[in-house]
Amino acid sequence: MLSSVPSSDSIAASLPSGTTAIVYCEGQFGQQDGKTANGLVRHSERYEILSVIDSTRAGADAGMHLDGVANGIPVLGNLAEAIASAGRVPDYLICGIAPASGLLSAAQRVVLLEGIARGMHIINGLHEFLNDDIEFAAASLLADVTITDVRQPKAKQDLHQFSGRIFDVPCPRIAVLGTDGAIGKRTTATLLVQSLNARGIKAVLVGTGQTTLIQGGKYGVALDAMVPQFCSGEVENQVVAAYEGEHPDIIVVEGQGALSHPAYLTSAYILRGSRPAGVIVQHAPKRTSLGDFPMLPMPTVASEIALIEAFADTTVIGVTINHEHMSDDEVGTVIDEYELDLGMPVTDPLTRPLDRLVDMVLRAFPALEMSAPAPAPL
Repeated sequence: MLSSVPSSDSIAASLPSGTTAIVYCEGQFGQQDGKTANGLVRHSERYEILSVIDSTRAGADAGMHLDGVANGIPVLGNLAEAIASAGRVPDYLICGIAPASGLLSAAQRVVLLEGIARGMHIINGLHEFLNDDIEFAAASLLADVTITDVRQPKAKQDLHQFSGRIFDVPCPRIAVLGTDGAIGKRTTATLLVQSLNARGIKAVLVGTGQTTLIQGGKYGVALDAMVPQFCSGEVENQVVAAYEGEHPDIIVVEGQGALSHPAYLTSAYILRGSRPAGVIVQHAPKRTSLGDFPMLPMPTVASEIALIEAFADTTVIGVTINHEHMSDDEVGTVIDEYELDLGMPVTDPLTRPLDRLVDMVLRAFPALEMSAPAPAPL
């Protein structure tokens, strides 16, 4: 298979000192509930990821395990091994699990508290705020380290309701939505932004989940931890900030959950707040039931497209495939079948050339090609 995942070495080389990190993902690395760890292994602008802790996959190369391409990040059995591998105590211990409950188990608490005792700052993306936990607060005070609860919302007086400022943003917005949670929307959005910029089209990502914020996203909000009254307004505010701060040619908005999902409804706020001109839908053809809700069948990609276009004044411009449990030949067959049935471009960003993803956008917004600089003469 082809791999489109950028090298972690080139990213790490540009990071400042004091940003080394171990990612804790016991029993979940490469799985749906390990999506924060999966994302950090593939891309991190804020931390240099030294290793992943998951005893069930110890000995593997993280990149090889995820995408079939080695990236030099080892998967190790426990925190002591990870520190020994680093040669010193890294600066951060990142909680890389993202269970539906958003809560830590007793065993997971022990590992994070051990990290604090060893002098590591904690990055926590769960719904459980560790700064509010007496045991964690006392341990961090004693060890003189910090705990960052990434999902902790701002004070309500600092939140934004929908204002209509989105209508003053002249550049197109694309939302990468999906048919389920933990299906690859953030990865596709990240690769799309990187690829558009590489083509000379200035693109900015607006994140809507904790992983993008941990990765170092400049614009974003952890949408699923927010009071619903402010969700659309906070998405709008981040999109406006991204435009005013960067003046990009296009803004890509990360999706959350699915519009059809009974538990993860944040896609509705993303559609209302960002007012995308186009939507890309991420789908896993071999997934038969919703990831955290096995009693519920997966929607079809066609039904999700119809729902999105009925709910919002937008157009689905293409479909991206999550190839879990699929061979390369099966991916190719699905791409061909979906393109024929849906009448739109289809690709798998992780196994097919990224030019296909960019061309999907340029087909929908041909004016963007005018913003790209002409190639240098040979």
